[in-house]
Amino acid sequence: MPIEIERKFLVADDSYKAMATSHSRIAQGYLCSEHGRTVRVRLRDGRAYLTIKGPSAPGGLSRYEFEKEITPDEGLSLLRLCEPGVVEKFRWLVPCGNHVFEVDEFLGDNDGLVVAEVELRAADEPYARPAFLGREVTGEERFYNSHLRRRPYKEWTADEKAP
Repeated sequence: MPIEIERKFLVADDSYKAMATSHSRIAQGYLCSEHGRTVRVRLRDGRAYLTIKGPSAPGGLSRYEFEKEITPDEGLSLLRLCEPGVVEKFRWLVPCGNHVFEVDEFLGDNDGLVVAEVELRAADEPYARPAFLGREVTGEERFYNSHLRRRPYKEWTADEKAP
C-alpha cells in the first residue's frame, strides 16, 4: 500500500527561490474532500493527474496516497466536475541535503500563504532543515489544500495567519 510520509512547514522568507532548481504552476480541484478522504485532479506543466488520498494517521504525518497520470483532456473534463474552488499555486523544487522540498506559493484566494513540504521514507528519517523553514504545521488541517479550497487563506483571521 503506497503511504505518503511528509512534514509541512510555513515558509519564513523567499530565499527558497534562489535555491530552487525549477518551478511550475499548478491548478487542482477536488471531486471529493470529505471525512479526510480526497479525490483530486491536478494540472501541471501540460500533464494531468488523478490522486486519491486516505485520512491522515494521528499527528498528520502519513496517509495512503494513490496517483495516476491521466490525459490532459481527461484532467480538464474532470476539473469541470470538481467541487467549487480551484486551488492554484506555484510549486518550487528546492534540493536540500538528501531531500527535495516542495515549496507552494499559493495564488488567488490563498495568495500570501507559502508552505514547504518534504517527503520522507520513514517518520523518523532525519533531514536537513533549510533556513527558509518556519514553524512546522504538519497535521494542521487548515493547511491542507482541500481545506484551503473550502476556507481560503483570505478568510483567515489575523490570529490564524500569525506564524
